[in-house]
Amino acid sequence: MAVLLGVLIVVREQTLLLGLDEEWAEEITEVRGPVGDALALFFNYAGGTLIGALIIPLATVIALLAARRRWAALYFALASSASAIAVQILKQLFGRARPEDMLVASDFGSFPSGHVANAATIAVAFGVIFPVVWVWIAGAVWTILMAISRTYLGVHWFTDTVGGFLVGAGMALVIWGPFAQKLEQERLALHERRHPAA
Repeated sequence: MAVLLGVLIVVREQTLLLGLDEEWAEEITEVRGPVGDALALFFNYAGGTLIGALIIPLATVIALLAARRRWAALYFALASSASAIAVQILKQLFGRARPEDMLVASDFGSFPSGHVANAATIAVAFGVIFPVVWVWIAGAVWTILMAISRTYLGVHWFTDTVGGFLVGAGMALVIWGPFAQKLEQERLALHERRHPAA
């Protein structure tokens, strides 16, 4: 789906999608202010750079290994890596220009958003590993706020964030398929250890 969206963006210059991008960009820049700037910068550092791209995934893998969830750790590591690789491939493939009114420096390629892909990968992977409603809700909120922050900072178009979500969530789900049975067995075994039958 993300590839199809990228093709639509690149091939059709005057589509409804690009009109939506421009309209959203105008609206979001009108609400800029000190509080919004601070929040958006927090998401910028938490979702990318060394923190979001390496430290959070590595810390998650270490925590899962410490909790004796080796299948979950492997699944999370593979999903995070696959998502990051897919984002870079698509950025090179489409080479979409970023908006001109950026508040922070960014690398090459606007489509898809790597920050949003990372957030969506983490959200879906956590939801799979810890299948409780509040984890899914927290993941959805985190991903939505990350997407808003990227357009607020002017480093991505709205459709870039949609593409990032599709890549991140998609990779987490595709990688989950082969791991589903092992992850469930591991989760049930952990539950049994913590709550042995009387």
